[in-house]
Amino acid sequence: MLISASTACFPQLSFTDAIDRLVDLEFSNVEIALHERLPQLKPSEVAADLEGAVVACRDTHRLGISAYEVEIEATGDEYYEQFRACCRLSKATKVVTITVPSAELGTPFNEEVERLRKLVAIAGLEGVRVGIRSQVGRLSEDPDTVMVLCNNVDGLGLTLDPSHYICRPDGKMAKYDKLIKHVYHVHLRDTRKDQLQVRVGQGLIEYGKIISQLENVGYNRALSVYITPMEDVDHSAELRKLRLLLESLL
Repeated sequence: MLISASTACFPQLSFTDAIDRLVDLEFSNVEIALHERLPQLKPSEVAADLEGAVVACRDTHRLGISAYEVEIEATGDEYYEQFRACCRLSKATKVVTITVPSAELGTPFNEEVERLRKLVAIAGLEGVRVGIRSQVGRLSEDPDTVMVLCNNVDGLGLTLDPSHYICRPDGKMAKYDKLIKHVYHVHLRDTRKDQLQVRVGQGLIEYGKIISQLENVGYNRALSVYITPMEDVDHSAELRKLRLLLESLL
């Protein structure tokens, strides 16, 4: 497995500055967040200038690109056009996995299946795989729903973020062991039942157990550190601490 970190760890930095920070922290791989709301690369910019986006993503100071995470705000046909451009960027930079959010809670199940089938079909044309991200407030917050979606959408996988199965509105941790076989990518931080992100070592995430479960199904891709800034906490120290911890477990 590879250890990487997401550029979304630095929501206030430009893409170039986020890459520089990860190099300084001695990461070898990066997950590139293509979020419309971040001051980095945006899906709309990728669609408007694909060649420019490819050049930017190839200039990662020798960091390998482990995955892309895409959050698109456009709707209708423009949504799919931006997603198609992100898939072409992924192919051009030899990246296999793209993460997308699942639909918000309350979305009709059949409507979400239709959307995801279309995304998987678009990505498949470029040799890219689609994983939905575990996320509270969306259909993917429920492991049973994720299982049904993966079974109904051929080729769909999961970007596992165990934090969202621990810190939940109902206060009850959700078991996600059965989803391991569907995992395409992983996001990691530390978490308590009442707080989505805490300092590394102060939460409930069992990193060793997760790695062992992934090894049992032959997972050999990235574990991506996904820690955003916390008040009165040394952000760089937390990123470095989790990198070193994960490296010690591999």
